[in-house]
Amino acid sequence: QVQLVESGGGLVQAGGSLRLSCAASGRTFSGYSMGWFRQAPGKEREFVAAISWSGGVTDYADSVKGRFTISRDNAKNTVSLEMNSLKPEDTAIYYCAAGGLPGRVRHQYNYWGQGTQVTVSS
Repeated sequence: QVQLVESGGGLVQAGGSLRLSCAASGRTFSGYSMGWFRQAPGKEREFVAAISWSGGVTDYADSVKGRFTISRDNAKNTVSLEMNSLKPEDTAIYYCAAGGLPGRVRHQYNYWGQGTQVTVSS
């Protein structure tokens, strides 16, 4: 059983950077792949990035590739999303999730955080 809590969201101007963190509680955190998803108003929740249990495999949506970096620290039970060169279209609620594999599909993840708001102004 894993509980996830996101933090680090806020308001930033276009071109700026923001770092999101997800703190996990539970005995099996290191055994899960982790993902970040986001959802804008009126839009479906979409895949952003994923990382394997060891951190050896990462995957990114085309829209964020080269700008965002996902990482994890299993000793601290945290996963992070470093967001650079932010654009207004990055505005959304960002969710972290835990699952068996670092997939791109929402249903591949079993546990979800409550989300943190990221707003990018122009």
